Amino acid sequence: METFTTLEGIVMPLDKANVDTDAIIPKQFLKSIKRSGFGLNLFDEWRYLDPGEPGKDARKRQPNPDFILNQTRYRNSSILLTRDNFGCGSSREHAPWALEDYGFRVIIAPSFADIFYNNCFKNGILPIVLDSAIVAGLFNNTFAQPGYSLVVNLPAQTIVTRENKVIEFALDPFRKDCLIKGLDDIALTFRHINVIKKYELRRKQETPWLFSDL
Repeated sequence: METFTTLEGIVMPLDKANVDTDAIIPKQFLKSIKRSGFGLNLFDEWRYLDPGEPGKDARKRQPNPDFILNQTRYRNSSILLTRDNFGCGSSREHAPWALEDYGFRVIIAPSFADIFYNNCFKNGILPIVLDSAIVAGLFNNTFAQPGYSLVVNLPAQTIVTRENKVIEFALDPFRKDCLIKGLDDIALTFRHINVIKKYELRRKQETPWLFSDL
């Protein structure tokens, strides 16, 4: 997993509450477990005018000009700004895969669905919970100023706006440490690989019948 310390990025404002994981990545794209290639189908049903299917060439599809992700000023965004209860619905991990694959490393919202929130940390995305009034102010600034950007400093747990306003955010220390070091669940497990190998060797010696070929 890619490490995260600081990020200066353009903000994309998705002015919707209760965005569920089927809207983030529709169900027909869940067959693959490669964890890559989902960015082209992020927000697929809002992003395109024609139906999306796995393997369909996105370059030949019809973009929806009214959807905010297709507007030129937001195409290089790496910070997603949205409303309450983002990531609700089913617990598909493909949702953060699609967001990360597109290029989003930070999501700012007043609240998140619990499972989606946890899955973000496991896939290198920093979900930040801010007060609704602060989020509303960021929406106003983003809509008013093309190319509006923020600087997110994870070690300091701060967001610095273009107006040089410093916004602090809370975060669990363990999750923070994992993001800074780029540690997902597998990497955390492999930090104890020598202990695991010793345990497996001892198990083979103590209970060899469990490991014999039948």
